[in-house]
Amino acid sequence: MRWCSRCVLPDTRPNLALEEDGVCNACHAHERRPQVDWAARAESWRRVVTSAKEQSRGYDCLIPVSGGKDSTWQVVTCLEAGLRPLTVTWRPPGRTAIGQRNLDNLRSLGVDHVDWSISPEVERRFTLAALRSFGATAVPMHMAMFTIPLTLAVRYRIPLVVWGENSAAEYGTTDDRLEGARLDTAWLRAFGVMHGTAAQDWVSDELSKRDLAAYFGPDEQELEASGVVAVFLGHYFPWDPERTAEVARAHGFESGGRARTGIYDYADIDDDFISIHHFFKWPKFGFTRTFDNLSLEIRNGRTTREQALETIRERGQETPHEDIAKLCAFLRIDRGEFDGLVERFRNREIWERGEDGVWRIPGFLVPDFDWSAA
Repeated sequence: MRWCSRCVLPDTRPNLALEEDGVCNACHAHERRPQVDWAARAESWRRVVTSAKEQSRGYDCLIPVSGGKDSTWQVVTCLEAGLRPLTVTWRPPGRTAIGQRNLDNLRSLGVDHVDWSISPEVERRFTLAALRSFGATAVPMHMAMFTIPLTLAVRYRIPLVVWGENSAAEYGTTDDRLEGARLDTAWLRAFGVMHGTAAQDWVSDELSKRDLAAYFGPDEQELEASGVVAVFLGHYFPWDPERTAEVARAHGFESGGRARTGIYDYADIDDDFISIHHFFKWPKFGFTRTFDNLSLEIRNGRTTREQALETIRERGQETPHEDIAKLCAFLRIDRGEFDGLVERFRNREIWERGEDGVWRIPGFLVPDFDWSAA
């Protein structure tokens, strides 16, 4: 493993690459931000808004929302632009009470909302299949998150879909074309976190095509013919998690009081199972959600790399035992099977097991890291 000399992300992170100066492409992308003509981009956003209104047959735009702080920021920004949005949520099987309260608050801002629930039994079988196939719990989540909004946009002839930040720009990409305004099939292949699969690939004796109906979105030809455009709001306005959280709180958003995973108390708080998705970064890639968050804080000048390393040292291994227990109960498996899957997908190219039976990452960026407490 090699680590960015500016932030704390490793080159094992998908789509992140270290350039010749030892700095990662995500840091360099952030470094270019002051050169962006944000006034021109804001004007581009106004043209997008005008076009959507001209094509509208009812709803001007569709906003995929989870109830999180970015969702609130997206809704507020679209309402301030004079758009009439339809908001839609894929309802996670582990939705939290605070997640529901934040969704209720979001609706109170003055938007229509669809809360799309998939059969818990289908979710259970699909999530278990994904966990056993890829060591990934979030394939159903991402597939639903990306297909359901497009399905509704095409069906209700909504011309514009408005997403939040572009993770290609925030966390690194080896293809600069993916840093732009559009969410298209190329972006989904690289950043959709579906392991290169589509709904059809999961049809089996356990999951019929009818079971998986919600995960089948419009095909490329249908989408092209519909004229639906999907954009990232973070392309038109500088995206910063602290700034979007500030806007969200000013409009009734409730933070969690403590960080669920990573360092932000306002992120990943609406779903009991999202922490397991982030946890699998540790055995697979040798970093956690905390590393992602700290790297954003370094780039935004709110912490230093030295302070970030100290935070990583203090936190140690961040296994979300309580959430794992909840997931195992939902999936109807025991902790032993879950732990076995963690070991099955552990990346032996970066991890090494010592004679004491403890797994370690040789050359880890924190030399005195405590490997014993998992």
